[in-house]
Amino acid sequence: MEKTKRLGKFKVYWKGEWDEKIFEKCAAVVGSRRMTQYGQRVVEKLVPVLVHEGWSIVSGFMYGVDQAAHKTCIDCGGRTIAVVGWGINQKLEMRDEILEREIISAGGLVISEWKDQPGTLWTFPARNKIVAAISQRIYVVEAASRSGALITAEMGRALGKEIWAVPGPVTSAVSAGTNQLIRNGLAKMWLPGIDIKSNSKQTEMGIILENEALTVDDLVRKTGRSAEEIGSELTMMMLAGDIVEKDGKYCLNDQ
Repeated sequence: MEKTKRLGKFKVYWKGEWDEKIFEKCAAVVGSRRMTQYGQRVVEKLVPVLVHEGWSIVSGFMYGVDQAAHKTCIDCGGRTIAVVGWGINQKLEMRDEILEREIISAGGLVISEWKDQPGTLWTFPARNKIVAAISQRIYVVEAASRSGALITAEMGRALGKEIWAVPGPVTSAVSAGTNQLIRNGLAKMWLPGIDIKSNSKQTEMGIILENEALTVDDLVRKTGRSAEEIGSELTMMMLAGDIVEKDGKYCLNDQ
């Protein structure tokens, strides 16, 4: 017989050992199914920080950012909740079945609104309602301009949840949605290893750019860092309004 519970206004089916404490402090980590290497690295920086702070990690179990969040959470000793977009009795592919077992073995839960419903176009946005409802915070790692992760963020915002987005390269289609959230003031910007309240002008990059306008190649030579790292930080600083770019050179924004 399938196990069911009331989770707020939702009746859910579930697998695992139900423990109400897992819902006391939940952070959703969601994003694109077309996760890039950049997105993978962000998940590997973000999730351990959240687990260390005592957050349960919530996501949607799909390949890409969702599964990376579940796996990283387990790897660093945390508990994770997978909200699936299909019936709890649906047969999984072998790799998904293995991940499901790992989630449960680590003290996590797999939950669904449905018993036997196959996954369809409407079930995935529907399951996002649960992700948003049970999470106090929602972190969007990578998302295209039209993305299920943006739907989750919008649902969370309507419920008064705290929304965070990770900025990404302006040339990346799967960062268009996260950059848009930040630009429109709909999400706080999450930066790894940097106090969000601090002014990024005081970082190494900001100090270097204080005296002269430089190209990416100039910054690579001065810092010894890779062009990819430099590009990502410049993107973050531009989104924050701390620097401007003109003719391929970057300088502090004095406004």
